[in-house]
Amino acid sequence: MAKIAIITGAGSGIGRASALALLKNGYKVALAGRRQDALDETAKMAGNNAPNAMAIPCDVTKRDDILNLFAKVKAAHGRLDLIFNNAGGGAPPVPLEDLPYETWLTVVASNLTGPFLCTQEAIKIMKDQKPRGGRIINNGSISAHAPRPYSVAYTSTKHAITGLTKSTSLDCRQYDIACGQIDIGNAATPMTDRMTKGVPQPNGTTMIEPRMDVEAVAQAIVYMDSLPLDANVQFMTVMATKMPFVGRG
Repeated sequence: MAKIAIITGAGSGIGRASALALLKNGYKVALAGRRQDALDETAKMAGNNAPNAMAIPCDVTKRDDILNLFAKVKAAHGRLDLIFNNAGGGAPPVPLEDLPYETWLTVVASNLTGPFLCTQEAIKIMKDQKPRGGRIINNGSISAHAPRPYSVAYTSTKHAITGLTKSTSLDCRQYDIACGQIDIGNAATPMTDRMTKGVPQPNGTTMIEPRMDVEAVAQAIVYMDSLPLDANVQFMTVMATKMPFVGRG
Protein backbone atom coordinates (compact mmCIF):
# COMPACT_ATOMS: atom_id res chain seq x y z
CA MET A 1 0.00 0.00 0.00
CA ALA A 2 1.38 3.42 -0.97
CA LYS A 3 2.37 5.77 1.82
CA ILE A 4 0.55 9.11 2.04
CA ALA A 5 2.63 12.26 2.52
CA ILE A 6 2.12 16.00 2.83
CA ILE A 7 4.89 18.40 1.83
CA THR A 8 4.46 22.09 2.64
CA GLY A 9 6.28 24.57 0.45
CA ALA A 10 6.13 22.02 -2.38
CA GLY A 11 6.06 24.61 -5.16
CA SER A 12 9.82 25.22 -5.24
CA GLY A 13 13.21 24.44 -3.76
CA ILE A 14 13.59 21.82 -1.05
CA GLY A 15 9.86 21.10 -0.90
CA ARG A 16 9.64 20.46 -4.64
CA ALA A 17 12.72 18.24 -4.69
CA SER A 18 11.51 16.24 -1.70
CA ALA A 19 8.03 15.79 -3.16
CA LEU A 20 9.46 14.54 -6.45
CA ALA A 21 11.75 12.09 -4.64
CA LEU A 22 8.86 10.69 -2.62
CA LEU A 23 6.67 10.38 -5.72
CA LYS A 24 9.49 8.53 -7.45
CA ASN A 25 9.57 6.13 -4.50
CA GLY A 26 5.89 5.27 -4.80
CA TYR A 27 4.29 7.71 -2.35
CA LYS A 28 1.05 9.57 -2.89
CA VAL A 29 1.91 13.17 -2.10
CA ALA A 30 -0.21 16.19 -1.25
CA LEU A 31 1.64 19.21 -2.58
CA ALA A 32 0.91 22.21 -0.36
CA GLY A 33 1.96 25.78 -1.13
CA ARG A 34 0.68 29.27 -1.74
CA ARG A 35 0.72 29.22 -5.55
CA GLN A 36 -1.45 26.82 -7.54
CA ASP A 37 0.66 27.27 -10.68
CA ALA A 38 3.88 26.34 -8.88
CA LEU A 39 2.26 23.25 -7.35
CA ASP A 40 0.93 22.21 -10.75
CA GLU A 41 4.44 22.59 -12.17
CA THR A 42 5.83 20.32 -9.44
CA ALA A 43 3.21 17.70 -10.28
CA LYS A 44 4.01 18.00 -13.98
CA MET A 45 7.70 17.43 -13.24
CA ALA A 46 6.78 14.07 -11.66
CA GLY A 47 6.09 12.67 -15.13
CA ASN A 48 4.49 9.24 -14.95
CA ASN A 49 4.07 9.68 -11.19
CA ALA A 50 1.99 12.85 -11.59
CA PRO A 51 -1.33 11.04 -10.94
CA ASN A 52 -0.10 10.36 -7.40
CA ALA A 53 0.36 14.09 -6.72
CA MET A 54 -2.48 16.23 -5.39
CA ALA A 55 -1.94 20.00 -5.47
CA ILE A 56 -3.67 21.84 -2.61
CA PRO A 57 -3.12 25.60 -2.24
CA CYS A 58 -2.24 26.35 1.38
CA ASP A 59 -0.70 29.34 3.11
CA VAL A 60 0.66 28.00 6.41
CA THR A 61 0.16 31.40 8.05
CA LYS A 62 -3.61 30.86 7.70
CA ARG A 63 -5.18 28.29 10.01
CA ASP A 64 -8.22 27.79 7.79
CA ASP A 65 -5.91 26.85 4.89
CA ILE A 66 -4.19 24.27 7.07
CA LEU A 67 -7.48 22.77 8.24
CA ASN A 68 -8.62 22.55 4.62
CA LEU A 69 -5.36 20.84 3.59
CA PHE A 70 -5.66 18.08 6.16
CA ALA A 71 -9.38 17.62 5.59
CA LYS A 72 -8.78 17.09 1.86
CA VAL A 73 -5.97 14.60 2.45
CA LYS A 74 -8.04 12.62 4.95
CA ALA A 75 -11.04 12.62 2.62
CA ALA A 76 -8.94 11.46 -0.33
CA HIS A 77 -6.78 8.85 1.38
CA GLY A 78 -8.19 8.15 4.83
CA ARG A 79 -4.76 8.29 6.46
CA LEU A 80 -1.44 10.14 6.65
CA ASP A 81 2.00 8.55 6.99
CA LEU A 82 4.38 11.51 6.65
CA ILE A 83 4.40 15.26 6.82
CA PHE A 84 7.44 17.35 6.00
CA ASN A 85 6.99 20.78 7.61
CA ASN A 86 9.13 22.60 5.11
CA ALA A 87 7.42 25.91 4.25
CA GLY A 88 8.91 29.06 5.73
CA GLY A 89 10.86 32.20 5.05
CA GLY A 90 13.15 34.86 6.41
CA ALA A 91 13.40 38.62 6.69
CA PRO A 92 15.67 41.27 5.17
CA PRO A 93 19.02 41.46 7.01
CA VAL A 94 18.72 44.51 9.25
CA PRO A 95 20.09 45.28 12.73
CA LEU A 96 18.08 43.51 15.41
CA GLU A 97 16.78 46.75 16.91
CA ASP A 98 15.48 47.90 13.51
CA LEU A 99 13.45 44.81 12.60
CA PRO A 100 9.81 45.89 12.15
CA TYR A 101 7.35 44.26 14.53
CA GLU A 102 5.12 43.25 11.62
CA THR A 103 8.04 41.48 9.93
CA TRP A 104 8.79 39.57 13.13
CA LEU A 105 5.17 38.41 13.34
CA THR A 106 5.18 37.28 9.69
CA VAL A 107 8.29 35.14 10.14
CA VAL A 108 6.97 33.61 13.37
CA ALA A 109 3.67 32.80 11.65
CA SER A 110 5.29 31.02 8.71
CA ASN A 111 8.24 29.34 10.43
CA LEU A 112 6.79 28.35 13.80
CA THR A 113 3.02 28.74 14.14
CA GLY A 114 2.40 27.11 10.75
CA PRO A 115 4.45 23.98 11.53
CA PHE A 116 2.84 23.80 14.98
CA LEU A 117 -0.67 23.85 13.50
CA CYS A 118 0.29 21.30 10.82
CA THR A 119 1.76 19.08 13.53
CA GLN A 120 -1.46 19.25 15.53
CA GLU A 121 -3.56 18.21 12.55
CA ALA A 122 -1.14 15.45 11.56
CA ILE A 123 -1.23 13.97 15.07
CA LYS A 124 -5.04 13.93 15.08
CA ILE A 125 -5.03 11.75 11.95
CA MET A 126 -2.01 9.57 12.78
CA LYS A 127 -2.99 8.57 16.31
CA ASP A 128 -6.45 7.32 15.31
CA GLN A 129 -5.68 5.53 12.03
CA LYS A 130 -5.00 1.83 11.52
CA PRO A 131 -2.23 0.90 11.45
CA ARG A 132 -1.54 3.67 13.96
CA GLY A 133 1.32 6.16 13.79
CA GLY A 134 3.35 8.10 11.27
CA ARG A 135 6.33 10.40 10.91
CA ILE A 136 6.71 14.17 11.20
CA ILE A 137 9.85 15.81 9.81
CA ASN A 138 10.58 19.46 10.53
CA ASN A 139 12.85 21.64 8.42
CA GLY A 140 15.20 23.23 10.93
CA SER A 141 18.26 24.89 9.43
CA ILE A 142 21.91 25.46 10.17
CA SER A 143 20.40 28.52 11.87
CA ALA A 144 18.81 26.18 14.41
CA HIS A 145 22.38 25.86 15.73
CA ALA A 146 24.13 29.14 14.95
CA PRO A 147 22.89 32.49 13.62
CA ARG A 148 23.92 34.50 10.63
CA PRO A 149 24.41 38.23 11.16
CA TYR A 150 21.14 40.19 11.23
CA SER A 151 18.85 37.14 11.22
CA VAL A 152 17.08 37.35 14.58
CA ALA A 153 13.59 36.39 13.36
CA TYR A 154 14.71 33.44 11.23
CA THR A 155 17.22 32.20 13.82
CA SER A 156 14.78 32.48 16.71
CA THR A 157 12.07 30.54 14.90
CA LYS A 158 14.48 27.83 13.78
CA HIS A 159 15.76 27.40 17.33
CA ALA A 160 12.10 27.12 18.34
CA ILE A 161 11.54 24.42 15.72
CA THR A 162 14.03 22.30 17.65
CA GLY A 163 11.82 22.67 20.72
CA LEU A 164 8.77 21.73 18.67
CA THR A 165 10.60 18.66 17.35
CA LYS A 166 11.62 17.50 20.82
CA SER A 167 8.19 18.12 22.34
CA THR A 168 6.47 16.30 19.49
CA SER A 169 8.84 13.35 19.86
CA LEU A 170 8.15 13.16 23.58
CA ASP A 171 4.40 13.72 23.55
CA CYS A 172 3.68 11.48 20.55
CA ARG A 173 5.77 8.38 21.22
CA GLN A 174 2.68 6.93 22.91
CA TYR A 175 0.93 7.08 19.54
CA ASP A 176 3.77 5.49 17.52
CA ILE A 177 4.46 8.86 15.90
CA ALA A 178 8.13 9.59 15.24
CA CYS A 179 9.36 13.17 14.85
CA GLY A 180 12.73 14.25 13.51
CA GLN A 181 14.43 17.37 12.22
CA ILE A 182 16.61 17.99 9.20
CA ASP A 183 19.00 20.94 9.37
CA ILE A 184 20.07 22.08 5.94
CA GLY A 185 23.01 24.23 4.90
CA ASN A 186 23.04 25.97 1.52
CA ALA A 187 21.06 23.65 -0.70
CA ALA A 188 21.11 25.08 -4.22
CA THR A 189 17.62 26.61 -4.53
CA PRO A 190 16.34 30.07 -5.49
CA MET A 191 16.33 30.96 -1.78
CA THR A 192 20.12 30.57 -1.60
CA ASP A 193 21.00 32.28 -4.88
CA ARG A 194 22.32 35.19 -2.82
CA MET A 195 25.09 32.92 -1.52
CA THR A 196 26.69 32.99 -4.98
CA LYS A 197 27.05 36.77 -4.76
CA GLY A 198 28.44 36.89 -1.23
CA VAL A 199 26.73 37.11 2.17
CA PRO A 200 27.81 38.81 5.42
CA GLN A 201 30.04 36.83 7.77
CA PRO A 202 30.39 37.21 11.57
CA ASN A 203 33.80 38.87 11.21
CA GLY A 204 32.32 41.69 9.15
CA THR A 205 33.46 40.43 5.75
CA THR A 206 31.32 39.32 2.82
CA MET A 207 31.98 35.90 1.34
CA ILE A 208 30.62 33.67 -1.40
CA GLU A 209 29.47 30.42 0.21
CA PRO A 210 29.46 26.95 -1.39
CA ARG A 211 26.13 25.26 -2.09
CA MET A 212 25.13 21.62 -2.63
CA ASP A 213 22.65 19.88 -4.91
CA VAL A 214 19.16 20.02 -3.38
CA GLU A 215 18.76 16.36 -4.32
CA ALA A 216 20.96 15.51 -1.33
CA VAL A 217 18.23 16.88 0.92
CA ALA A 218 15.47 15.08 -0.96
CA GLN A 219 17.24 11.75 -0.58
CA ALA A 220 17.73 12.42 3.12
CA ILE A 221 13.97 12.86 3.53
CA VAL A 222 13.37 9.58 1.72
CA TYR A 223 15.87 7.86 4.02
CA MET A 224 14.42 9.33 7.22
CA ASP A 225 10.99 7.99 6.34
CA SER A 226 12.31 4.63 5.15
CA LEU A 227 12.94 3.61 8.76
CA PRO A 228 10.34 1.59 10.69
CA LEU A 229 8.42 3.65 13.23
CA ASP A 230 10.38 2.10 16.10
CA ALA A 231 13.48 3.90 14.76
CA ASN A 232 13.96 7.62 14.24
CA VAL A 233 16.51 10.08 12.91
CA GLN A 234 16.06 12.66 15.66
CA PHE A 235 18.36 15.24 14.08
CA MET A 236 20.24 15.22 10.78
CA THR A 237 22.47 17.94 9.36
CA VAL A 238 22.95 17.95 5.58
CA MET A 239 25.26 20.71 4.40
CA ALA A 240 27.63 21.79 1.68
CA THR A 241 30.95 20.30 2.77
CA LYS A 242 32.88 23.54 2.41
CA MET A 243 30.33 26.02 3.75
CA PRO A 244 31.56 28.08 6.74
CA PHE A 245 29.33 26.57 9.43
CA VAL A 246 31.73 24.56 11.57
CA GLY A 247 33.64 27.32 13.29
CA ARG A 248 31.11 30.03 12.37
CA GLY A 249 31.82 33.10 14.46
